[in-house]
Amino acid sequence: MSIIAGYMVPHPPMAIPEIGGDEIKIIPETIKSYEEIARDIAALKPETIILSSPHQTLYGDYFHISPGRMAKGDFSRFGAGDVRINADYDDELVKKISNICDRTGFPAGTMGERSPSLDHGTMVPLYFVNKYYNNYKLVRIGLSGLSLEAHYSLGRIIAQAVQQLNRKAVFVASGDLSHCQKETGPYGFSPEGPKYDKQLMDVMSRGAFEELLSFDEELLEKSQECGHRSFIIMAGAFHNTKYDSKTLSHENITGVGYGFGIYHKLNKESKMDSNVKIPRSKDPYVALAQYTIETCISTGTVPDIPNDVPGELLNKKAGAFVSIHENGLLRGCIGTITATRANLASEIIHNAISASTEDPRFKPIVKDELPSLEINVDVLGDAEEISSPEELDVKRYGVIVQNGMRRGLLLPDLDGVDTVDEQIAIACQKAGISSDEPITLKRFEVVRHI
Repeated sequence: MSIIAGYMVPHPPMAIPEIGGDEIKIIPETIKSYEEIARDIAALKPETIILSSPHQTLYGDYFHISPGRMAKGDFSRFGAGDVRINADYDDELVKKISNICDRTGFPAGTMGERSPSLDHGTMVPLYFVNKYYNNYKLVRIGLSGLSLEAHYSLGRIIAQAVQQLNRKAVFVASGDLSHCQKETGPYGFSPEGPKYDKQLMDVMSRGAFEELLSFDEELLEKSQECGHRSFIIMAGAFHNTKYDSKTLSHENITGVGYGFGIYHKLNKESKMDSNVKIPRSKDPYVALAQYTIETCISTGTVPDIPNDVPGELLNKKAGAFVSIHENGLLRGCIGTITATRANLASEIIHNAISASTEDPRFKPIVKDELPSLEINVDVLGDAEEISSPEELDVKRYGVIVQNGMRRGLLLPDLDGVDTVDEQIAIACQKAGISSDEPITLKRFEVVRHI
């Protein structure tokens, strides 16, 4: 099982009859769409509803996942204290998500809860769902001030945890669109408001989730949207998944954009059996690293060099780095600057094992992570001494810095490393060399295998 459907929903308290009263008549399409989504969820009968809400506990550098066995809330702040929502949490899935985050160093977990009560970004969707279906458990997740890419990565982690526990789950991405659609709205009018809503609804109608990551940050800020990052977490949960997309409605009558979408998974389920088999890369360098990691983690043994390894791997000596990513985040990277083994094949085998089990920044990789790993192999060319940073190029050359016995290396063309000064500073940091100490520089080129 996996995440079988996703839903984009807003959370206007006025949609609750006990709050909105006669005013709900001005948002008829919103009410109609909520009813349709609630019936759709009921028809699927998920074991778990995963819900992301902008009004859950929020931190600048951390994603909060609600802990505990259950939670409750009411709409007293909106004048309807008699309307209450109770939810049992899927604590097993919460622990699985938190464990993956912990071992990969991803900033998410159950620490720092500010209030155990359900927020209205959670309760409004559940109010409608509960009219038709309540045999589910809940996972409630907040947003953060981290990058759009980090929100996408969290979605991928959630999907991995769901797959590992064989849960039948749906994802509800709660969030309003722009809050500045009209002068009479809560934030007045800004031209970015309608512009954002139009662009967002176009993307969601096509199910082009990857485009959510390329929205202009200034547009997001000036439109006063609240749901974009929630939608991106859902997008990450559908990474590498085929799905159909259907937008239901969009209204901005109150000055706030209310958009709805339904996304059903299309591809067949494929449960991993106990003998994990990862599709091997066509690149023989990466395939060897994959085979090594799979064998080491699954059996606890070091594999011999396979018989079908190309001659170039047997006849050449070179330093090599094996880099492992999981859900777009670094999971391990170990390598050698120069050759230390009889041939390049042995170099890759040794470094693949070290990267997956001995990188001091991470816990050793475990078996259920294997299907989610992305592996690169960098083969290093000979290092040459240079006299000035001007001889470096962060895209072309890696750098080696040295002061006495302390030496640090940084590979070229890394995400987030855009200048030579940054490249040198990170390499010095890895070596324990302070910024005021003298250093010698070497550069090298790599052949990257992906």
